[in-house]
Formats: sequence, structure tokens, C-alpha cells
Amino acid sequence: MNIAFWIAAALLALFYLYAGGMKVLRSRDRLRPMMAWVDRIPLPAVRTLGMLELLGALGLILPPLTGLAPWLALAAAIGFVLLQIGAIPVHLTGEDRSVALNLALLLAAAVTVELATIWV
Repeated sequence: MNIAFWIAAALLALFYLYAGGMKVLRSRDRLRPMMAWVDRIPLPAVRTLGMLELLGALGLILPPLTGLAPWLALAAAIGFVLLQIGAIPVHLTGEDRSVALNLALLLAAAVTVELATIWV
């Protein structure tokens, strides 16, 4: 179970470090080809989502790795489930209407929630 957690957490963390970093650092014009929804959301909100993704990715890995408040990994995984629950309607109401990645991330986050219970 421990190895499964680390695999799931590492994959989620890598994805969210990349996606969050892009949202924090890139301009709206550079985000648009990958994220059609950025035109409908204020840029400060996009930046905030990016920061939350970065913090969540760190929350999945650092607390269990250091042994300091390892229950935060569970909180981070729950946060990613909630993030994807909110992202699906945003994608469905926009131009892209593609939610396959969101559903995959939702499933991965839900599995990680279950696996992260080892830290509670």
C-alpha cells in the first residue's frame, strides 16, 4: 500500500507541478492553446489555481517524506478531488468540452485519497 501511495502521489504531484507552474508563470496567450477556459476566468483566479496546484503537489509529497504532519497528504489529495469536481463543469460549459483528462485526474486523486489514509 505504501508503494502504491508513492506511485500515485508522485504521478499526481508531477502533473500538478507542471500544470500549476504554467498557470503561475505563463501569460494568458501562452496558456490559451492548452487551456481554452483561461479566457473565461480572471487571470488572478488562474494564478491562484496554479498556486493551489503547486501547494497541493508539495503537500502530497513533503509531509509523508519528512514525517511532519503526514496527514496533510490526505488533505492535498482531497483538495485535488475537489479541484477536479469544480473543473469538469468549467470544461463542459466552454469551447473545449473535453473532460477525459479531468476524469482521469479525478480518479487518480480519489485513489490517492484512499491510499493516503495510511498516514492518518
